[in-house]
Amino acid sequence: MAKSSSYRLPLHRRIEGKTDYYARKALVLSGKPRLVARTSLKNAIAQIIVAKPRGDEVLISAHSRELKEYGWNAPDGNIPAAYLTGLLCGLRAKAKGITEIIFDIGLHSPSKGARIFALLKGVLDAEISVPYSKEKLPDDKRIGGEHIAKYAENLASNPEEYQFRFAKYLEQKLPPENLPKHFVEIKTEILAAFKSGGKKK
Repeated sequence: MAKSSSYRLPLHRRIEGKTDYYARKALVLSGKPRLVARTSLKNAIAQIIVAKPRGDEVLISAHSRELKEYGWNAPDGNIPAAYLTGLLCGLRAKAKGITEIIFDIGLHSPSKGARIFALLKGVLDAEISVPYSKEKLPDDKRIGGEHIAKYAENLASNPEEYQFRFAKYLEQKLPPENLPKHFVEIKTEILAAFKSGGKKK
């Protein structure tokens, strides 16, 4: 079917479902650094980015894999790991004098309590100013992994299913019931590292 002369093919990243150009334009025109949050089943990534004429420049980044440097033994893709990744990113930003940013979730659906909002809560707790809707944030119990610990306790009566669901925890010798305690320990370790100068990368 022929197209009229005014027809424009959508930009390829829009076609591929990677970029919402209308939202991106508004974010760029704000003139503020953007907190770009991306999560998957295995990882969480936080980057603070500024738009430059030749393309985006990454000022700060943090990846959930880095949490192992602080003693993290749980999986890297859960809500507690997303929060700690955000905290790490926020503390690095603060150390570089960045105090105010805007949140860029890309094409993620802004679902209440999602991992990207756990990541945002970590950045907020590092005392970085970010406009946000409080109702979207997970509560403190979920951020600390209490829902995972409770599920593990309920599943303990079924050893086969328990082993299957929590194999990654058990490989690291971390009973999932102990995740909330482990989370507090790692959060304390991260905060202490930055209080002493943030020597860890």
